[in-house]
Amino acid sequence: MHKFMRAIGFSSMTDRKKIKELLTEVVMNSDSRAYTLNNEDVMLGEFRKNFAGDMGIAVCGEFDDEDKFIYDYYYPYLVGSGVTSYEDVSVERHAAKDSYAGVCDDIKVGISLIFYLRNMITYVKAQTTGKLPIRGTSLTLSALSVSGTVMMPIMKDEMQKERVKQDSVNRNNLLAAARKGDEDAIETLTLEDMDMYTTISRRIQKEDIFSLVDTYFMPYGVECDQYSVLGEIVGMRLVSNHITGEQIYILTIYCNELTFDVSINIIDLFGEPQVGRRFKGVIWLQGYINFPEDI
Repeated sequence: MHKFMRAIGFSSMTDRKKIKELLTEVVMNSDSRAYTLNNEDVMLGEFRKNFAGDMGIAVCGEFDDEDKFIYDYYYPYLVGSGVTSYEDVSVERHAAKDSYAGVCDDIKVGISLIFYLRNMITYVKAQTTGKLPIRGTSLTLSALSVSGTVMMPIMKDEMQKERVKQDSVNRNNLLAAARKGDEDAIETLTLEDMDMYTTISRRIQKEDIFSLVDTYFMPYGVECDQYSVLGEIVGMRLVSNHITGEQIYILTIYCNELTFDVSINIIDLFGEPQVGRRFKGVIWLQGYINFPEDI
């Protein structure tokens, strides 16, 4: 079973026969389906069915010469809300199967965001018809988690919040200049990082690390689309899987100036989530590229 199936309410479904029946249900009674020809003139297909709110399972494969669907792989998904980033995205096919990874270089995060592409059919269609690259797209991120903890926030007054915002704007401007080769910006960023390292090294001897670090976004493990995150909960709702009855939290997280939704099974979340508190956990990052409507 896919590791993150429990994040959409299928924690107890481990029998291979039941999973096969579930995937058959997705294909036969899908909420949405999409098809396209790839560069090898093979008809690709993707079937989706929601089981809890905006969460569900996607079954992907191809059609043979007799128009019979041949199952290739499946994955759980969460449909994200809003727009996470307006930076350009590059896409690469996975080596083992006809799925894709996206890469977004958003200067606010400080690392290249690698995510599992949810709308691969739309991308393959644009690729086959020669419409790539497409500029002016946006990106909506979402994530699934199987392990998380709710933490209390760091208390700040309005003046401190305003100073943090201003410092963030200044740092983003410096990062943008540094990417263009501005030597003064590179030197300033280097000195700031050295000062920050010195300050944290001194304070960490007497203070807890999570009272110093408000938010982070770091790669986790050997799979490039999994991350360890710490961010503020800015929205939340509780939904139920209508097959298993399991309850799932959908948390809207503000992390390193990115806003995205995270789904986690109530049995995998330690603590009581509330708006203003922080979520700490490991996530599988998914992305949906918002292409123009004529693609």
